[in-house]
Amino acid sequence: MADLLRDSAAQAVELARRAGATAADALALDSADLNAGIRQGVPETIERAESRGVGLRVFVGQSSASLSSSELTTEALQELAEKAVAIARAAPADPFAGLADAAWLARDIADLDLADPGEPAMDTLQARAREAEEAGRSIAGIVNSEGADAGFSRSRIALVTSHGFSGSYAVTRHSISTSLIAGKGADMQRDYDYALVAHEADLPVPARIGEEAARRTLDRLHPRKLSSQQAPVFFEPRVGRSLLAAFAGAISGSAITRGTSFLKDRLHQPVFHPDITITDDPLRRRGLASHPFDAEGVAVDRRALVEAGMLQSWLLDCRSARQLGFESTGHASRGLAGAPHPSSSNLYIEPGAHSPQQLLQQFDRCFYVTETIGHGTNLLTGDYSVGASGFWIEQGERAFPVSEVTIAGNLRDLFAGMIAADDLTFRYATNTPTLAIPAMTIAGN
Repeated sequence: MADLLRDSAAQAVELARRAGATAADALALDSADLNAGIRQGVPETIERAESRGVGLRVFVGQSSASLSSSELTTEALQELAEKAVAIARAAPADPFAGLADAAWLARDIADLDLADPGEPAMDTLQARAREAEEAGRSIAGIVNSEGADAGFSRSRIALVTSHGFSGSYAVTRHSISTSLIAGKGADMQRDYDYALVAHEADLPVPARIGEEAARRTLDRLHPRKLSSQQAPVFFEPRVGRSLLAAFAGAISGSAITRGTSFLKDRLHQPVFHPDITITDDPLRRRGLASHPFDAEGVAVDRRALVEAGMLQSWLLDCRSARQLGFESTGHASRGLAGAPHPSSSNLYIEPGAHSPQQLLQQFDRCFYVTETIGHGTNLLTGDYSVGASGFWIEQGERAFPVSEVTIAGNLRDLFAGMIAADDLTFRYATNTPTLAIPAMTIAGN
């Protein structure tokens, strides 16, 4: 299949050149997705979806166009190439557009062990989902289930450019999730747990997912509200990564070139607490956002974006790099349709020196956040405000669950005061240890 995808991408590029493109690249993708859903022990969904397509980007001088097609026949690719070239000829010129500089291209394509060779049967997925849900529902206090799912996906990607780059790789994903309900009446609560890995061998036992979902759900029962105040706020790893995602958006080359980031003037300046180091590693073996080259064929490598609190780098694709006078950092991402844009890969905050419990004990009282609601981040100003629930902590111990409050601050201040615990694990594409913010505004009663 990889050879077929590369051949289709190469053919699309060649046809574009024949149609009058001065340069072109093509991304070909083949994917399959399987999912099995169980609710109350009964099969609820069985799904399989397959797709295949090619995205073609053409340049006529400094003008460009991007089109995609789900058909890989010669006739379809010919029509795609001709339409793309015609649109590019009518498009305005962009002095920063173009293929990656030859010196930036990946020469060695690393094997990152991103794909399982096999594919689970649908009854295997059903059994995983059933085991997860049954484990959660069997725990006293759980009164209902929103269901459990188990899934598998495989994607194969090939990229070919008109200036000599050709590469391909495959990725797989195995997943299990379940969501449960506890309580009754106005005090009903829900929570969930899930796992997502590249290899089946790395999946946890499904029962552990159900048990963790049940524990989290029961812990939320009988919540209280808080009075409005200033207090230390902790973010558990599952929600702390939203802060890191906001940082990634603020250092995206597209935001910097548009001047729409509150960090646009902070390169090589202190942004975080001096103990904070932030790393992006696209070459992490079996990583959920790993890839051996970026969406423009540029070489990728592990990079410290923040070191000892100092902002060291933007996330740059070729276009934003040229606008800013830098080299691409290998962070281009794209789908079949549309031009590339900068995006992080396996992004994480390096672990700190103290355990979460040690950090909690440094404060007489604090709010430990386990869920945030809404998208209240303004990357132009840095203002941050989201709904939150979690636990009120006194003297390092849980006092009671909390719901229906809002936490707010400015990311400049949150980043500058941020403290990282030592409990980093790699469960997602973006990961953090437990994070402590010494002071935030809590809006409650």
